[in-house]
Amino acid sequence: MASKDIAIIGYGEVKNVRRSGRSTYDLAAEATSKVLEYTGLGTKDIDGMATVLPSSEAGNNFWSNYLGDHLGLQTSWTQTTDTGGASMPGNVARAAAAIQSGYCEMVLSIAAAAPTTRRVDDQRSYRSEFRNPTGIQGPPGAFGLIMHRYMHQYDLKFEALGKLAVAQRNGALVNEYAVEGLRKPITVDDYLNARMVSTPLRLLDSVMPCDGANAIIITTTERAKKLGAKNMAHPIAYSELTNFNVHEQLPDITETGFGIAGPEALGKAGMSTDDIDMFHPYDDFLIAEMLQLEQIGFCKRGAGSEYLLETDISPTGKLPINTGGGQISAGQPGLAGGQINIIEALRQLFGEATDRQSPNPSTAMCTGIGVIPYVRNWGTSAVLILEKG
Repeated sequence: MASKDIAIIGYGEVKNVRRSGRSTYDLAAEATSKVLEYTGLGTKDIDGMATVLPSSEAGNNFWSNYLGDHLGLQTSWTQTTDTGGASMPGNVARAAAAIQSGYCEMVLSIAAAAPTTRRVDDQRSYRSEFRNPTGIQGPPGAFGLIMHRYMHQYDLKFEALGKLAVAQRNGALVNEYAVEGLRKPITVDDYLNARMVSTPLRLLDSVMPCDGANAIIITTTERAKKLGAKNMAHPIAYSELTNFNVHEQLPDITETGFGIAGPEALGKAGMSTDDIDMFHPYDDFLIAEMLQLEQIGFCKRGAGSEYLLETDISPTGKLPINTGGGQISAGQPGLAGGQINIIEALRQLFGEATDRQSPNPSTAMCTGIGVIPYVRNWGTSAVLILEKG
């Protein structure tokens, strides 16, 4: 990918809505229509599809077949990835590999989910056998423990997380695709006084589930030029790590695979963190963003609070972070949330972010986090670097 022979040429997004009452198929169709309209393509131009299995369709052993049929796609390559919120950045890399291998030439990367309308997943494994019986239910409980441990090891300043919450909410205020209930301003005091969900994790640390869908189109740079694509972004580096240190019970539960995947992706791109113009991390919880900043190398381990307090993270700042609100302030449409940050990065690189536009960004880093298993933080850590074409 570093040769810039692969390009993302367009995006489409459906507004995030709580309890939409719509099916996952319906949401996917709208996102697909939007990206096809953006690029001027038709369904017959698409010969590859990459997607994620959403919780609203879990148990559907033929999800990609039915989805492609519903969208009117005849494909020579299809991929369904199940690494949670890391699936969609991973699908960019998998689509690039498929294109480079000659399996297809024009890939629709589509993510849709309706978890607040219909949810049928059953994860079991360590969660149900060992963790849930203790009363630690779901991601908030796990991240509450991670925050506790971080506080024990380092100096966690909640004002820093409050600043991050406010910055992302400011992005959602001017993001028409954000959940309407979240398009209200907040202050650092609002964050500090928010209800505890899993001490010390607050309500404003957390995502709001919703329904939604989004899509991008990936092809060769040569094909993009022949089509006269109005915009291009090249995925120039990708790295992922699944089941970090799997043979051991982690002695430090604040340590994640990003300590390997982040520097590795930067190395593949021939870059350092100083070369990244904007950061769009997967943000199911604010503390997850701080851990990523530290372990990817934007600051030292344990220095995340100071970094956030000292750094301008607004769209016009030194390191803009999740300028569209991220999932925390725009809503988390299930596993489709794993592509929200990629689409915001594309908007910025294409100069289409309107009132939240950063001045002339040329690079963006997007990340993905997959699953919160037992005593192992998240299962997959994924890092994708994009460069403006």
